[in-house]
Amino acid sequence: MNLQIAIEAPHPAALWAETAPLDPLQVDCVTAVMLRILDNKCELVPEEQMALMAVYSVVREKKGLLFDVSIHKDIDEALKMRGSYSNDRIHELRLFAEETIPKPVMKHFKSYLRDSLYGV
Repeated sequence: MNLQIAIEAPHPAALWAETAPLDPLQVDCVTAVMLRILDNKCELVPEEQMALMAVYSVVREKKGLLFDVSIHKDIDEALKMRGSYSNDRIHELRLFAEETIPKPVMKHFKSYLRDSLYGV
């Protein structure tokens, strides 16, 4: 019997993230945008959100500058089960991220993403 298993190719944004020279603050920016997506406050179109989620899946293992690694556990929990606890926690973390990352830094990062990623 010949079984063939279909393996889904990685999202092009994940491939981009594997080689993109993201510094620790940019890793935090990816995390912050992920929090915005989960808190339904993201202004990206669905295709861009999927791309950012693919980038997050790659860079989440990298060390950020501002956030403790436990933030990824909260994001994982929110992705697994949408409930009032996870929604409240994600909302708190999103607000914290927005207060912590200077607006010019986030604006520059979003411009960098538009220029280098969304053309992928």
